[in-house]
This record gives sequence, C-alpha cells and structure tokens, in this order.
Amino acid sequence: MNMRDKPSHYAHRPAKQRLGRPRPEPGSRRAGALRSDVAVTAKRQTARELRDLQRLMAGVVMRPLGPAQRMQRRWLDGRPMEQIAAGFIKPNDRLTSYERLEIYNRQYWFRVLDSFYEDYPGLRAILGDRKFLKLATVYLANHPSTSFTLRNLGQRLMRFVAAEPRWTAPRRELALDMARLEWARIEAFDNEARPPLSADEILDHGAAKLRLRLQPHLTLLRLNYPLDDFLISLRKDAGLRGEASNAMRERAGRSARASLLRSKRGAVCLAVHRYRNRVFYKRLEPAQFSLLSLFQPGRTLLSAFDEWSAFPEAASVTAEQIKKWFEHWSALGWFCRPTL
Repeated sequence: MNMRDKPSHYAHRPAKQRLGRPRPEPGSRRAGALRSDVAVTAKRQTARELRDLQRLMAGVVMRPLGPAQRMQRRWLDGRPMEQIAAGFIKPNDRLTSYERLEIYNRQYWFRVLDSFYEDYPGLRAILGDRKFLKLATVYLANHPSTSFTLRNLGQRLMRFVAAEPRWTAPRRELALDMARLEWARIEAFDNEARPPLSADEILDHGAAKLRLRLQPHLTLLRLNYPLDDFLISLRKDAGLRGEASNAMRERAGRSARASLLRSKRGAVCLAVHRYRNRVFYKRLEPAQFSLLSLFQPGRTLLSAFDEWSAFPEAASVTAEQIKKWFEHWSALGWFCRPTL
C-alpha cells in the first residue's frame, strides 16, 4: 500500500501518538530552545574560527624574518607563504596578499628589535652588534610580545641568558649581570611609587607594630662586576644626537666596550631606584644590602632586626649607623606600607 492508500485519519493522529521524535509546533518553547541552541552553536563556531584566524595571523607576524630581513618564503609545514597569505588576506590593486602580509611581519620585527636595542645598550656593548642581534632574535622568537607595552619585552631575558649560555659565551656571567642591571633600570623607570613613610612615622609606630616594605620601583642587586658606572657613562654617550655625533658615539662605544671587557671581577651591591623622576644606582655596603633585603617582602622592624643580627656583617654596625641609614633611606622615599 502506498501513501495515498493510507487511511485519511493517519495525518490527523495526535503528535504524541506518532512514531519518532515529535516536531515542535511553531512558536512553542521547544522551538525557541532549538533556535537558541543553533544560535549558540553558530556563535561558538564563529568565535573558534576567529580565534584560529588570530593565532594564524600572530604566528605569521611574529615569525622571525628570513634573508635580507624579508618574510620567509615558506610556512612551517613547507607550503609557500603566497598560498598561506592568499588563504586569509585579500590582495589590492597595488599589493599581493603576500606583500601585504609581509608589511606586518617586517614592521613587527623592526619595532621590537628597535625597542630591545634601546632597552639594552649595555648588553649590546658587551656582545657587539652582530651577536646581540642573534641573541635578540632567538629570545624574541621564543618569548614574543604578549603585553600592550613594549617595556615588558625583556622580563624573561635574565632567565633566558642563564639557561642559554651559547648566545653570550664566553662572557655569560658579565652579560647576565648586565641584563639584570638593565632590567632593574626598566623597573625603576616606570614601576609604581607608593606613598612613602618618613623616618618620624617609622619611629612613632614602634619596632614591633609597623610593617615596612620597599618601594615597587626599587631593586636590590648583588653583581659580580661593577657595571653601574659603565652603564651611566654608556647611556650618557647614547644621548648624543645628529649625524655628526654618530661617529663620535661609535668610537666612544668601542672604547667603553674595550675597557669593560678588560674589567676584573668585583662584587658590588646596588639599589636601583627612582627619585624625582630620574633613575639612580646607589652602592650599598654588604650590611646595608642584607638589612634592606629583609624588607623586600614586607616585615616589621623587630622581626627584621632579629633575623639580621645573626648575619656576620651586622656584628660591627652601631645603633647610630643604623639610625643614619634609615634617615637617609626614608628621605629617598624607599619605604612604604605593604599592600593588604
């Protein structure tokens, strides 16, 4: 029997008596739920496609340049970059898809390398331009920019230099010291400055009650080489401007580098900080350094002095010396209250 021979009452059987899943009536809650599910699925698919496109774009843009500082001709899987570019970039009446994409790739690398050169003149002086470029390229390929600000580019550089000595050999220790010093300078330049505590406020609250912490812009460093004077001189020379001064700067840079590479090891303790919108490098005695270090995470005077008194360098320090230290450090605004 064909469909025409079926009893006419079959078409009028109530939906709940029919075989299979019933179709929702138009305008019913079930129909609305289905439309909602379809919309959510489409939205998720669109979001996933957008995320995949963003990742592809970022991967292409952040990929290191090839010979002659042009975009590499082949993608990671060996396909021609012309094919990859044509898949998601439209050409225009002047440029192909490949040429349009190459502009972004080159400008990204020119910008981050320029920023890296500006932030690390000391490290560049130690390694030389060619070796510094190799280090910067490998580092930035492994640790691309992930922040809205380029000041964070070097936040993993110290760890990278320590873990990958081949890029700084045979001056790894000197290069690591300089990377630490130059990152401390970046931190001092634009990190937060919280309301400082005066010496009177510290004394009024008592040694057992008031908790002290060092300012976020202050970094304490123990270096194997006295690099602070060299970096000050180098940045001062780098401040020269104009074509006529370029040759002078290059000669000064080579002379300073030769002097630096001949320098002998010599431990130095430093506080790198900001005062009246300028960065300063202040040398500290070992006793001062060890005492200040205890306040880095936030401590009361009493607990800090109890621990510090066991340090060998604390044995010869008088109460009058400590009083003068705190007056000086407070005048520089080094102490603030810890955040809750």
